[in-house]
Amino acid sequence: MHFVGALDNVPGMRVILGLFEGVATGAADGYARMAGRPAATLLHLGPGMANGMANLHNARRASVPLVNIVGDHATYHSQYDAPLNSDIETVARTFSGWTQRPSRPADIGQAAAAAVAAAMSPPRSISTLILPADVSWGEDALPAEPQAYPARQDVRADLVGSIAKLLMSGERCLLLLGGSAARAGALRDAARIAAATRTDVLLETSVARLERAGGLPPIARLNYRAGTAVRQLAGVRHLILVDSRSPVAFFAYPGRSSDLVPEGCEVHVLSTGTDDAAGALADIAERVGAGPGQLVPVSRPARPAGALTPSSAAEAIGALLPEGAIVIDEGVTSGGYVAAATAAGPRHDWLNVTGGAIGIGLPLAIGAAVAAPDRKIVGLQADGSSMYTIQALWTQAREHLDTTTVIFNNRQYSILRSELKRVGATEGPKALDLLDLSRPDIDFTALARGLGVEAERATTAEEFTAALDRALADDGPRLVEAIL
Repeated sequence: MHFVGALDNVPGMRVILGLFEGVATGAADGYARMAGRPAATLLHLGPGMANGMANLHNARRASVPLVNIVGDHATYHSQYDAPLNSDIETVARTFSGWTQRPSRPADIGQAAAAAVAAAMSPPRSISTLILPADVSWGEDALPAEPQAYPARQDVRADLVGSIAKLLMSGERCLLLLGGSAARAGALRDAARIAAATRTDVLLETSVARLERAGGLPPIARLNYRAGTAVRQLAGVRHLILVDSRSPVAFFAYPGRSSDLVPEGCEVHVLSTGTDDAAGALADIAERVGAGPGQLVPVSRPARPAGALTPSSAAEAIGALLPEGAIVIDEGVTSGGYVAAATAAGPRHDWLNVTGGAIGIGLPLAIGAAVAAPDRKIVGLQADGSSMYTIQALWTQAREHLDTTTVIFNNRQYSILRSELKRVGATEGPKALDLLDLSRPDIDFTALARGLGVEAERATTAEEFTAALDRALADDGPRLVEAIL
């Protein structure tokens, strides 16, 4: 409470209220992805931190800078094991790169500066500052000067040279891009290298922030489905990781390997999250004599008509997506259709769910909108995952954020039905009932309006296109429910 009170005494910090800790942590992730610097969360003791953990898991996987401030009991009160008492440090270390608990008010300023520097140090990570109540309200606390942090390192020249030589060897090579290699310059250089050396290029399945379309080369992602991913990687002799991880299956499946690297394939690490991946790709492009690259013409699908399906909804989004939009993809099964329909459209950023924990889409939109207030946010949202953090709509309305959310309402956990089949489990009535989102049907337009967001429902392609057009024309939060 003393931290909350200090917000009125120390100017310069924008304060945004989330009605659940998972909204705050997901919003901080979205802000960091677009701003490139940390937001801070304020979480209430161990249980409050636990409420935000799913999206802190996603943020860790996204390698974003983020500072958690977790309030705790006064140091002398912990011995009484009051109801909210818990082991915050042990839990925080599961997602934090840096954790500290100041023991005196005089330590707070330096600890806060260290938390920011640690979060910003490559490869970027989460810092958790645990703030006991009596340390917070005590005397002698002073602010500290910001601390310096290192920049990304240049990749060694001999490593760049050996990778360039490998790419020109004639053996089948594949560049797997992730992290900082998913930005415009790196993507162009990767495509130039591919054209000059007949190298394959793929993106990781879950990229925190991907710049795409608007003339950029359309580089496919490694498919979420292990079987398809195996086919994408088949025959590769040299897999070169560019700020990415060696690919593994999302889940284990009976009788299938978890490691997706083909037999006989050698894995090479060009760069990690501490390295300048873009600089390394530019250097390789020079060494292999890559040409200037080709500009991909911009095109859009036509406005659809007829039945409203995932495909026709995607065509409508592709036809209307604004220049410079930021797309938040938690569409799960429907998001892939939109990715295909917008691949040659106007330039936009695409933010993915990085850690597999659902319930991040609506909060991510908050953070992205705060970081980039001049850009339209378009959220692709599955119906089931939206219910984890639906109260994020209230924050979007309260802050009057320029967000348009599309709810793909198919009244089921469709992705889990697919997984049930893939593992060969029994599809009996009880199992299928757990994946069904009807009885009663969720009324997302009513939910949105109750949280302060204007909403429309569409049942045909024409209705959806018209509703989306109206939503995108507004400068505040809107929601369009697509009944599929």
